[in-house]
Amino acid sequence: MSASFTEGPSDPTVQPVPASVVEQVDAADTTLHNPRLAVLSLGSNLGNRLETLQGAVDALEDTPGVRVKAVSPVYETEPWGVEPGSQPSYFNAVVILRTTLPPSSLLERAHAVEEAFHRVRDERWGARTLDVDIVAYAEVVSDDPVLTLPHPRAHERAFVLAPWHDVDPAAELPGRGAVAALLDAITREGVAPRKDLELRLPE
Repeated sequence: MSASFTEGPSDPTVQPVPASVVEQVDAADTTLHNPRLAVLSLGSNLGNRLETLQGAVDALEDTPGVRVKAVSPVYETEPWGVEPGSQPSYFNAVVILRTTLPPSSLLERAHAVEEAFHRVRDERWGARTLDVDIVAYAEVVSDDPVLTLPHPRAHERAFVLAPWHDVDPAAELPGRGAVAALLDAITREGVAPRKDLELRLPE
């Protein structure tokens, strides 16, 4: 998805997706029976971060029962929960999917994509080649410790809310309310749009 930004990091806007791309993605949707909408957050702060994020988008699209509907602009983010300067900055983005996979299977696929990019889970908040989190799955609200839905910290993370709002300004986080209102209630400090970078929708 093509993106451009107005002046100032606090007011990003997104260009409309070309009609031809919308038609192509919607046509692919006809191969899915009763798909559900899911929102995933992607992050990378090791290696070629942009290439890794694009690889993750492509891998999700290659998953049976998944169609990538939209990809957000890229943000650069200071690492969460660690000492400043102790890790490289992250590139973050949000992907909106339609899927026939149940949440548990989508989580398995997310972990498989992470492993394909050599994700290592040695420490909490550790640097990583790729992080794929399920932010929301339809209207599901669940406190299952294996997969809590929506993501329990999504409502307080600008690096999730900002790109999600860019790509879907009317989005709602189940149980929490409008993404726009949640974003207004937190700081965007350390979370900046990268106007020079772009992720593409899979062809």
